[in-house]
Amino acid sequence: MTSLTTHPAPARPAVSVEELKRAWQAVQAGDFCRHPGARQRPDTPSSCDTGGRSWEPHEAVLPVIGCAGSVGATTLALSLATAAAEAAAATMGSARVVECCTVTASGLAPASTAELGQHPTGWLQGTRGEVLLERSTDMYVSPDEVLPPTDAAPGLGLTVLDVGWELGQLLASPSWLSDRVLHADHVVAVTTATIPGLRRLEGALALLEGTPVIGAILGPPRRTWPRGLEHSLGALSRQLDQRAAMHLIPLDRGLAVRGLDSQALPTPLLTAAGHLLHASVAGATPKGHPS
Repeated sequence: MTSLTTHPAPARPAVSVEELKRAWQAVQAGDFCRHPGARQRPDTPSSCDTGGRSWEPHEAVLPVIGCAGSVGATTLALSLATAAAEAAAATMGSARVVECCTVTASGLAPASTAELGQHPTGWLQGTRGEVLLERSTDMYVSPDEVLPPTDAAPGLGLTVLDVGWELGQLLASPSWLSDRVLHADHVVAVTTATIPGLRRLEGALALLEGTPVIGAILGPPRRTWPRGLEHSLGALSRQLDQRAAMHLIPLDRGLAVRGLDSQALPTPLLTAAGHLLHASVAGATPKGHPS
């Protein structure tokens, strides 16, 4: 019998938030452009800093980012669009959700109540009541491969971007998607009411420094939090809380078990989404462009 000798892999040092921020600053300065020697001013879009694709929406845009996996970001994105559609007559018009992750990570696929087929641009479309759902049909390994959304139909007032990528990877991959996140009027950062979840929120706030962020914390009412959980809030998260920009999202046990499907979303979830929507889109610029 031949014996196999295994050698431990060299240890990989942990990457700190500060290192990720420095890497993103280098990306903005043009140091990591695909074309050697090219340097780009941060304020000027180009194929170098947006992955060769651009998107210029004429509606309000609200990116939703999960601070970790399985924190309910897709569910909240759909809830925000649903709340917007229900208020459409009085406010912003119809709404859609654009799920930007690779096809194998989709959580939106079972949520459609009617399938519309594949759009010529490549997006698979469906509807859920008055909400348009768009999701990918392709496998992506990097955010810069994601196609820009379809052109908004007349009357569309809000696009909710279900970002679907780890924030550090997103910011290290210049694309139309990272550009929309960094220049959004507001970004919703979703996490859970756990110590690891609040740590991930703190890290996301550090990476999104300079971008208006609204925190969405999935879990029980805050008055029932254990003392250790409350004390685990970081400095940036406390500042967010002091600005009344931290929203509690109620946990629905049935939804947590089965995931999104064609069943109606719970009323408490839609109510919370409506409050969050008012806090975000109410202050947005008319066309969702950088102000």
